[in-house]
Amino acid sequence: MTHRWKNAPDKSNWGQFGADDQRGRMNLVGPAQVLSGIAEVKTGQTFSLSLPLDFPGGNALNPARFPPRLISTRRGGPEGPENYVLGLDYLEPNATDVVCDDIAILATQYSTQWDSFAHVGSYFDADGDGVAEKVFYNGYRANAHIKPAADVASDTTDLFAFKNPKATALGIENLAQHGAQGRGVLVDLHAHFGRERIKIGYDHLMRVLEADRVEIGVGDMVCFHTGFAEMLLEMNRNPDPEKLHHTCTGLDGEDERLLQWITDSGVAALIADNYAVEIIPSRWMAPIRKPKLPLHAHCLFKNGIHLGELWYLTPLANWLRANGRSRFLLTAPPLHLPGAVGSPVNPIATV
Repeated sequence: MTHRWKNAPDKSNWGQFGADDQRGRMNLVGPAQVLSGIAEVKTGQTFSLSLPLDFPGGNALNPARFPPRLISTRRGGPEGPENYVLGLDYLEPNATDVVCDDIAILATQYSTQWDSFAHVGSYFDADGDGVAEKVFYNGYRANAHIKPAADVASDTTDLFAFKNPKATALGIENLAQHGAQGRGVLVDLHAHFGRERIKIGYDHLMRVLEADRVEIGVGDMVCFHTGFAEMLLEMNRNPDPEKLHHTCTGLDGEDERLLQWITDSGVAALIADNYAVEIIPSRWMAPIRKPKLPLHAHCLFKNGIHLGELWYLTPLANWLRANGRSRFLLTAPPLHLPGAVGSPVNPIATV
């Protein structure tokens, strides 16, 4: 029992790593797991696992997420207030420096990203009073610990006139401070199913692991290659909405045996090159209330397992298959941005 909750969700690990834990299963990734990842480095070759951050393009994949904008910073000086490329010779006549700065405005989960535990919670009766409240991993509460993201004040166009609320618990800075470095394991779903739209349940997954002789251990960060990110690159920032929502595999978050495997395996993170790691169910039978994002609920809300989405895994997957391997050193810290519920990431796989 903690001061935040009396009841823990069924099949959750709340409290396993301490009453105030904010790192979840990433606690299993310690020096031994980092060394295990380093031991997988044989050639020193590296792969960037990030899409360009202006992919997928548009907002057909998620109408609430828009491509990033770069804004050049006004530098002033004798050439006027609209000067963006400033020669420092106006300060020092013999200076040869020319200076530019810019500002990035981006949705932190538009492209290649990590989800923090503040990203998805659930209605749950943590108090035991018969009333479900909005709760996140390890009993942290909406509007107490996880508040609405900063919003632009309505009476101004100043980009920096923000309100202050943010995630004071479970923000992405907890993963950034850890470093997110350890052993990665790639599961090549695309090699077995191509771009067919299939929900990957426990039976599918076990057959793939056996066929490819993939072994997954406690503290591993598991990457699922579906080919979705490769398809986005082919669309070149002009994605086809039909293909976005009806192409490539994803995990079946409604498969209880798959969820139990995730729990029992001890994996620290699940990562995919698709939109949400899971294929989001389109409907269910009323009046049963259950998560719209069942894998997110199991991982982020119940068990503190980070999710990585829209990673670019195809070149790494092809190299690993050609060389008869599935393991590598993964280095993937998010931005150290306190209070953010997600973050862009440029993961590096070293083989």
